[in-house]
Order: sequence, then structure tokens, then C-alpha cells
Amino acid sequence: QVQLVESGGGLVQAGGSLRLSCQGSGRTFSSYAMGWFRQAPGKEREFVALISWSGGATNFADSVKGRFTISRDNAKNTVYLQMNSLKPEDTAVYYCLAAQKSYLVIGGTPDYWGQGTQVTVSS
Repeated sequence: QVQLVESGGGLVQAGGSLRLSCQGSGRTFSSYAMGWFRQAPGKEREFVALISWSGGATNFADSVKGRFTISRDNAKNTVYLQMNSLKPEDTAVYYCLAAQKSYLVIGGTPDYWGQGTQVTVSS
């Protein structure tokens, strides 16, 4: 019942910033926990960030903690990932996720996946 479309990816120099957006559809969008995973070439998909349905709780992977921020605007059916102090190792395809339970987002088994957006960080 939910469709997710990511945008905002691109090429940025190390130390720079990007803001990713994930726009969803569905009348019950605001009731879903949402988050981001990423997959670099030759590596498994890994958890990046989570935000609860209310926006009151967030969680981040240790590798991005202090550099990335996740937020949501339920009125716009949109979740954001603000990425600062980017490093070459952040290069990956970033995927938006939605699930009725937060543990499904963290575990990489959500109800819905977006198609992904490419982020490339040059050194």
C-alpha cells in the first residue's frame, strides 16, 4: 500500500554534504517506521538510520553517527537523510525503507523498499 521514491543523490567531494529525500504514498504513511540502508559495490546492504513513526526516536549506525541526521515530515509524506562530512567510504546506493515495526527496518526486512539513489563521494 506504500510506494517509496528516493531523490537527492549525486557526486560530492569528501567533506561535503548531501540531503536525500524519500517521498511515499499511502494514506497510512505516517504510521510507518522508516529508515535508510545502503549498499556499496561488492558489499552487503547495511543499516544506516531509523526514525520511528512519530519521529520521537532515531537510531544510527556507528559509522555515520554524528555525521548523518534523519527526519520526517508526515504532512509531506517525506523522510530525509542529511549527510554531512561525507567520506569516500560513504559511496553507495542508498535505499529508503518503510515498515509497521521498527525492528523490521533495522533488520533489513521492511514491508517496502524504494528503488535507491546513488551517492558518490570523491577523495
